[in-house]
Amino acid sequence: MELVALVSSGKGTWGQVAGLVKRGEWEKVYLVCPNYVKQRIKTFDFAQKAELFFFDFDKKMKDVIAEMNKKFKNKIQGPEVSLTIASGTGKEHMALISSLLKLPVGVRFVVLTSEGILEL
Repeated sequence: MELVALVSSGKGTWGQVAGLVKRGEWEKVYLVCPNYVKQRIKTFDFAQKAELFFFDFDKKMKDVIAEMNKKFKNKIQGPEVSLTIASGTGKEHMALISSLLKLPVGVRFVVLTSEGILEL
């Protein structure tokens, strides 16, 4: 299964994403990031295992969703993806979830716990 992960704001949330990327057996990993993390994210080893997508979340929601759909359209292959939104803001979460559902692909939420990867 493919993993789609939002990498944005929130204390400690990049560690959550890094753990999922490193510990999971993913066919592909897509990291969705706001533009302001562009230079910083590329220095992390977990980002080297992923395809990075950058977006301007200051744009109108419909414009962000349209841009996401355009970028994801020929990338996401499966009928569903594993998704983590442990990082980020409500607007970012809504845009990402809306975009995925409009593709359409199913969503399985995942989180890293002390017992391993848990599907919610």
